[in-house]
Amino acid sequence: MSHVPSSARWAQTLMFLAAAAPLAARATDQVTLQPVEVTTSKVPVALRDTPAAVTVISGAELRARGAHDLRTALAQVAGVSIAPGGDAGPASAVPSLWGLREFDAFLLVVDGVPAGGAFTPALASLDLSNVERIEVLKGGAPVNYGATSFVGVIQAIHYPAGEGPARVTLGAGSRGSATFSLALPLSGANAAWRQSLLADGENQRLAGARTGFQRRHLLYRGAAELGGGEFTLDVDASVLRQQPGSPHPVENGMLSPRVPLDANDNPLGARSDENRTQLALGYTRPTALGAWSSTLAVTRTDDRNVRGYLRQNFSADGVTPNADGYQQTVRKTDVYLDSHVVTALSAQANLIWGFDDLYGRGAQRSANFEYAVLPDGSNAPDWRSRHIDEFTYVGDRRNFSGLYAEFHDALSDVWHLTAGVRYNRTSEVRDASHIDNTGPLPVEDQRGSQRRSDQRWSGTLGTSYRLWQRQRDSVTAYANYRDMFKPAVIDFGPESEGGILQPETARSAELGLKGQHLHGRLTWDLSLFDMRFRHLVVAQAVNGLPGLTNAGSERFTGAELDGRFRLTDALAVVATYAHHDARFGNYVQLYGNTPVQLQGKYLQLSPQTLASAGFTWAPREGLTAYAVADFNGAHFLDQRNTARAGGYTTLDAGIGYRQAAWELRLDGRNLGNRRDAVAASELGVDQLYLLPARSLQLSVSYRFDAG
Repeated sequence: MSHVPSSARWAQTLMFLAAAAPLAARATDQVTLQPVEVTTSKVPVALRDTPAAVTVISGAELRARGAHDLRTALAQVAGVSIAPGGDAGPASAVPSLWGLREFDAFLLVVDGVPAGGAFTPALASLDLSNVERIEVLKGGAPVNYGATSFVGVIQAIHYPAGEGPARVTLGAGSRGSATFSLALPLSGANAAWRQSLLADGENQRLAGARTGFQRRHLLYRGAAELGGGEFTLDVDASVLRQQPGSPHPVENGMLSPRVPLDANDNPLGARSDENRTQLALGYTRPTALGAWSSTLAVTRTDDRNVRGYLRQNFSADGVTPNADGYQQTVRKTDVYLDSHVVTALSAQANLIWGFDDLYGRGAQRSANFEYAVLPDGSNAPDWRSRHIDEFTYVGDRRNFSGLYAEFHDALSDVWHLTAGVRYNRTSEVRDASHIDNTGPLPVEDQRGSQRRSDQRWSGTLGTSYRLWQRQRDSVTAYANYRDMFKPAVIDFGPESEGGILQPETARSAELGLKGQHLHGRLTWDLSLFDMRFRHLVVAQAVNGLPGLTNAGSERFTGAELDGRFRLTDALAVVATYAHHDARFGNYVQLYGNTPVQLQGKYLQLSPQTLASAGFTWAPREGLTAYAVADFNGAHFLDQRNTARAGGYTTLDAGIGYRQAAWELRLDGRNLGNRRDAVAASELGVDQLYLLPARSLQLSVSYRFDAG
């Protein structure tokens, strides 16, 4: 891909200033890793004893790197690659863990509640302002979160009610972008009713024509002692307005040169808007059986979409119809209920047992049309002027419930055992209809309903053993086995998707070593994994329309190494490396009407090599700086492995200055202005989304509680 000539100068300038920063500031401890995590078991577990690869990124570290989206937040997690954008719009993302880049193969959790519920992760509305920490678990969570995840869990945890910094931040950046954030603990941590308020928003303009988004977000957290326990209440609301870009076609083994880099081939008036509201209630109290915790969350999401995409072998004259578009409304309701007890069996052992239920109801109504557009999008028609050729409807009701139990035993001070089992019961009902509107009168030529229910056991077995220990320093070996199950996704696209696909299943094994040295200043984690997958849901065109189908089998193997070294209290260095091998097993894919065997082919956009390196200089006062370089190795742009793309490196860096309550900073993203393909579209065949162009942001923040 071509580079803007000034990109090297931007990178050199920020890297020079960043390298000089340690000479101009005092060292104090500002970025600290959390000693425990809660994602694997819903209860605090010491990181060194967790029998899995888990990374915890503190909120202080995120703020030191100016990270406000998922790509920048997880840029230094081994083996994790986040593609900004995707079919859900420029505010969303498509994560890759263990070599699998799918928008639904992982689980997104926010403050203990699955975000997106029984459908797809709610990435477009994810807000990372004022988080206390982010926890990343590699691999599935088949017991505590059931039929929801295969390759990982990403959990964002905000400060509890009444806690956290009181801070206001204002920012302005490239192409007229602007951000705002206000975090306020409204009470003390010991008040009868503890409460906090977070209000933030951003307007982001991207390099593509007619592309960007506006997001407004409000989070209220309350908590109080009630009936001998603790009651919590969260109200989370977001409004998202997106002007989506269009995916870039692949032709003749490369990104099509017929389509300019930042062309937008959507029709005029394209949008991907979302209103989302969530109410979450929680209650925890001691009982004779142990600590009892319950969570109830109800979420309503309303989407309005207008999108379009170029057809395969599209005409470039701007007159012949060469694109398909749709106008759509989607309404979803999610209900999540979890209730569990932590029973102490002895001073060293406990049992977590309970049940949960994840209910989702959604419906889409689409009006589909065709249109003609030049490849550069300059003559894109207004979608309201197009004749509607078909109307589609899909309604879906799904219920994922389960009984689960997980046993934890410290067999000795150095040996820990975890074993869990879950009984899953899932059910789904789907209704679909199609109306042909190409003739003189509309004709309903398709209507159907389908039901499916499954009952299946899933489980996990893990152990960790501390091989060596001296005061805070240690080396621990760990291993785990996981058996996972997940009903097939429904993405509410424009098609009348009436069929319910086979559920996805996977089994994985992981071996690892983790250590900490130099009184905990140096930490590292080396893990090896092997996952066998069946019925992976992949995109496939059917009669020229986008659709989903089950692939046969896949195998994911790899090794990941994560190293973190705090040279001083203010200076931290991180380096990661991952080797992934993600291939299809026996799977025949249709291309047009031609079946193609994909056995042995690498998965699309799955590089074998991932690596990152960076440092953060974050003293309490004075000059601050950071730089992060991320490398993605060579990969294939298509499932047939006919279009090979080379590796690329992105660079993020920034400088700032702190004084008492004030902080001024300049952050740069993708300073090399790489525009490589990073995510596949399920709208059109062999169409990909590109990395956003380079951006800069200047921001100022003030802490009300700095004194």
